[in-house]
Amino acid sequence: MLHIHPLPFIVDFNQLLTAIARMKHHSTVITLIKEIEMSGVAPNVYTLGILINCFCHSNRVDFSFSILARILKLGFQPNCIILNTLVKGLCLQGKIVEAVKLANKIEKIGYKPNSVTYGTIMNCLCKIGKTSEAIGLLRKMEEGNLNVVMYNTIIDSLCKDRLVTEALNFLSEMKNRGIQPNVFTYNSLIQGLCNFGRWKEVTKLWTEMVERKIMPSVNTFNILVDTFGKEGMLKEVKEVFDVMIQRGIEPDTITYNSLIDNYCLQNRMDEAFKAFNTMVEKGCSPSVVSYSILIHGYCKNRKVDEALSLFLEMSNNGIIPNVVTYNTLMGGFCRVGRLNNAFELLHEMQGCGQHPNCQTYAILLDGLCKNLRFEEAMTLFHEMEDKKLDLNIVSYTILIDGMCNAGKLTTARELFNTLPTKGLQPNVRTYTKMIKGLCKEGLLKEARVLFEQMEENGCSPDHFTYNTIIQGFLQHNETSWVVKYIKMMVDKGFSANATTATILINLLSTNQGDKTLQDFFSKICVKAF
Repeated sequence: MLHIHPLPFIVDFNQLLTAIARMKHHSTVITLIKEIEMSGVAPNVYTLGILINCFCHSNRVDFSFSILARILKLGFQPNCIILNTLVKGLCLQGKIVEAVKLANKIEKIGYKPNSVTYGTIMNCLCKIGKTSEAIGLLRKMEEGNLNVVMYNTIIDSLCKDRLVTEALNFLSEMKNRGIQPNVFTYNSLIQGLCNFGRWKEVTKLWTEMVERKIMPSVNTFNILVDTFGKEGMLKEVKEVFDVMIQRGIEPDTITYNSLIDNYCLQNRMDEAFKAFNTMVEKGCSPSVVSYSILIHGYCKNRKVDEALSLFLEMSNNGIIPNVVTYNTLMGGFCRVGRLNNAFELLHEMQGCGQHPNCQTYAILLDGLCKNLRFEEAMTLFHEMEDKKLDLNIVSYTILIDGMCNAGKLTTARELFNTLPTKGLQPNVRTYTKMIKGLCKEGLLKEARVLFEQMEENGCSPDHFTYNTIIQGFLQHNETSWVVKYIKMMVDKGFSANATTATILINLLSTNQGDKTLQDFFSKICVKAF
């Protein structure tokens, strides 16, 4: 076009630039506009609007405002599209306050912000968790500017904030205003209701969709498949699949992934593998997530060879395993004591360009400790320190637990005491493991002090912590402290687990005259029974 004589009109160039911008090649558009200007073709307001849009999408909203100044200097009047683009550009950079100020300024100079302007700001406010501010903006708008997209934005955000009842109120409001909900509206609400197990209301919304002739999307069915499966309602999952087929909606990869995951959660691996094969037969290509879910299911059931076979199959099919896949299979090898295979996989992972993360090393540390290879665990830990890897509290907790189980309390205590210098705060699991180690060595006073320090440091003991310290004191016949901790546990709403109950019953059977223990035992909700 630049070599044609005479040169085409700027309108022709604008059509081409718009098409390229829609394909998201924003830097290319910026370069081409420079070439067009150098060739002697003067840009018009639409060309400069395209340029503003591309700068905004390139996170250079400052350049966009320079172009706006140029538009005004050339005597052009910026249109509503340009002003909305600038508002969106600010929102994309998280500058919500500036976007609101710009919207107000636009109004003051005589350009009335439209539904796109407000909708853009509302969407960004919801994305950063400021739903109440978005609702405030909705309330300021004239009724004629309100639309289904704005209500969907608010409803979806409220559902994600777990304020489903409030979201349902907005559904009623939009219907009262004559704004018809669409499939996105219902999907958001169905997801929100499913999260709370409000099945009657889910059924009601489904019926309402059918009555309004709103066709459920594959995403609607995916929500139901995922939720019913996690609730163990596999009969309902089968019914949802049947309805999908009846309506001519083909399950997608996400649908099958949910189904496979739900079978794996219930350890029904034959059915999970059958669903995986059905997925392939139906022409729905498994993703890395599909393989990773099934590999995790096999590893959880200690069927590591089947998991390895799938791992090799995905590589042969050109699907590149990600760090989650590698971590899952490593964990499976560690679970069955095949540590050498786990480390071989680590080296293969690194050779393929996948970078191990904190969880990778945590899995290996845990595997070494549980397989009583404590020296190797310490060696790996020091290697991690030398490589300046970002060691987190999980890695330290695993190692502290391993050292306590190996009777190396001094090492465990040193690791625990160095946490503050590493900028790490012990969590409830870390405290519990350390208390267990102290009790095991008979250091009950030190265990009591650490238990008290937990609360002081803002870490509340959970039911594992209470059961751990009660078991430790029971094993050393410290009945008076046992009574105290049992009372505290009951007051906190926690109950004894099977191990605590068994030890306590054995103690009571050998101490029939200890009425204090017997009285308190009657107050405990023993899960074993």
